[in-house]
Amino acid sequence: MAEDNSTDRQFHSVTIDREKCKGCVNCIKRCPTQAIRVRNGKATILNMRCIDCGECIRVCQNHAKLPIYDPISDMSKYKYLVALPAPALYGQFNNLDDINILLNALISFGFDDVFEVAKAAEIVSDKTRSLMEEDSELPRPLISSACPAVTRLIRVRFPGLIKHLLPLNAPIELAARLALEKARAARPDLSRGDIGIIFISPCAAKVTAARSAIGNNYSEVDAVFAIKDVYPQLLPIMKTIAKNQDGEIPDVSSAGRMGVSWCGSGGESSALLSENYLAADGIENVINILEDLEDEKLGGLDFIELNACSAGCVGGILTVENPYVAVTRIKKLRRFMPVSLNHYTDSERGQIEWGAPVSPANILKLSDNYDEALKKMSQMRKMYDELPGLDCGSCGAPGCAALAQDVVTGLAEESYCVFNAKGSYLPPPFRRKR
Repeated sequence: MAEDNSTDRQFHSVTIDREKCKGCVNCIKRCPTQAIRVRNGKATILNMRCIDCGECIRVCQNHAKLPIYDPISDMSKYKYLVALPAPALYGQFNNLDDINILLNALISFGFDDVFEVAKAAEIVSDKTRSLMEEDSELPRPLISSACPAVTRLIRVRFPGLIKHLLPLNAPIELAARLALEKARAARPDLSRGDIGIIFISPCAAKVTAARSAIGNNYSEVDAVFAIKDVYPQLLPIMKTIAKNQDGEIPDVSSAGRMGVSWCGSGGESSALLSENYLAADGIENVINILEDLEDEKLGGLDFIELNACSAGCVGGILTVENPYVAVTRIKKLRRFMPVSLNHYTDSERGQIEWGAPVSPANILKLSDNYDEALKKMSQMRKMYDELPGLDCGSCGAPGCAALAQDVVTGLAEESYCVFNAKGSYLPPPFRRKR
């Protein structure tokens, strides 16, 4: 897990191989929540700030940042297995013209049943449309809660926008709950521990969502496999899968074009059947949109869809295919699919709505004592004014403001600044005007 250097004990799906880490500080400049520090020549992660977006994994040239997920061997732990394939899985295979080939391959691989996350996505879309039409009290614009990295980003950097989050479970969680109901009906003789609900994931953030749920006190997902691990296992099965007597592959798919399209940026928004939305992907673009929303520059919108990964879930770090190639494949695959096959019913209310409130992450809390916190804030400002303002990262923090906070909270020393270190000379060009 991430370095245990905060009071936040939640699970994190990004880890650091300290032997491979060279302390190059590339990661600290790209982390969207300033969660990484380089100390003693090695990177560490501040748990409370980390949102498991995987951006550090993308930019680490030394492959020292690694995702955590479950091994395929965990299938042996359960007597009855249900696969939850993410729609992004469909775009990984070349020349796939029928989703049923892939779904039947999962069953041949060892799963007893398949419940498509795309099916749950269509139910979420239907419920979202109803909420937007019927509940005028919900703040506008609503922000999709489907991307767990974005939801955590809002908790950490934009707590004032929490009220805009769509209060519905992400399709992965809804799929898990509906799949469990179906499994229990099929095998009433089995206990909950005998049933394995396995999500096949495109990204690390969804691993964290399954282990440390937001909007719920727990998740019904038992294990998360990486698409990149499942992909080579399915390829030979898909090529040799047997057809039935009619010469057709058994029809297992239960989702339409709307659900499958969720894997790409704009897919969720287009399922709302409205043009009054905004869709953005890539963590830097997401931050820009949230900043504009915080500054009230995005009035008149009903819905905002944000994906931390470029191109959407197909751009997750656990995939194997170029995300834009995967999107093109999905477009071809969905051409002759029905628009939607699933709708929300009142019986699903308990599974689709959040079961717990989402609260801000108190990453800037300096002290439990108000007077002490004000004193430390004053110290931070004074120290920041004395720093060069270069935000060079040489101190191991992403910027001068971060170093000032680290010093006040005991995570660093003022001498870490190579320009302001005692006995060093800071030439006039590097001094900020007072």
